[in-house]
Amino acid sequence: MVDMGMGGSVISVSATHEEVHSGLGSETALLEVRDLRKEYVTGRGRLLLFDGLSFSVRRGEMLGIVGTSGAGKSTLLHILGALDAPTSGALYFASIHLNKLSSRQAADFRNREVGYVWQFHYLLPEFTAAENVALPLLARGESRKEAETKALAWLDEVGLADRAEHQAGELSGGEQQRVSLARALVTNPRMLLADEPTGDLDANTADRVFSLIQRMHASHGLTSILVTHNQELAGRCDRVMRLEAGHMEEDLAKTGKPHAGLPETRNGSC
Repeated sequence: MVDMGMGGSVISVSATHEEVHSGLGSETALLEVRDLRKEYVTGRGRLLLFDGLSFSVRRGEMLGIVGTSGAGKSTLLHILGALDAPTSGALYFASIHLNKLSSRQAADFRNREVGYVWQFHYLLPEFTAAENVALPLLARGESRKEAETKALAWLDEVGLADRAEHQAGELSGGEQQRVSLARALVTNPRMLLADEPTGDLDANTADRVFSLIQRMHASHGLTSILVTHNQELAGRCDRVMRLEAGHMEEDLAKTGKPHAGLPETRNGSC
């Protein structure tokens, strides 16, 4: 079994699904973050991104994370998805202690529990849309026929059934991001992580892609965490948190008392 990580890196995996899922609980929170700290050692000393972050994400919730560039939002998202490790603190997915997973278990966890959508789609341009969507299933060892059947079903869900045999390089930016969403969800993960999923799109296309993410979130019972600079789109999530100066704080957009730069809550959240 292999895990196709961000950018197409390949990690060998041998941990079983049962090993990673042992001890799953039924708590309301799917994800719990406790006193998370992340720092890097550079030639100029230590760079502290954040310290003492503690928050939880409820099952079925869509959480928006906002903050200035360089605040550590993308790094936090990588940690939540077991792509990176914190310097200290604890991270739980249900009752799985992610810090305790071996690299092979973490790779299996990513392949089975987490779907990723990035600002840049990371599709293989010479592969068709269907082949790109099927990759995570082939990585976990499913047959090509089964993987292709599921890929076609998901392309139909995102409205691209008629583009399944087109190479990724032949698709528009919005279509490529919809293929990326189908690829993220083809493994039926419980958690969707999206890092600036509309950041490379024009306003109209961004709105359509975000609406599609909302629809997939609701119809498939996902727990979703979206990092975005788009304050209007963030305001459409169930809850908004702001990462600033190394600390995470609840944004009051959903109480009618938003912080500066965030819109008043509109009717019809995700």
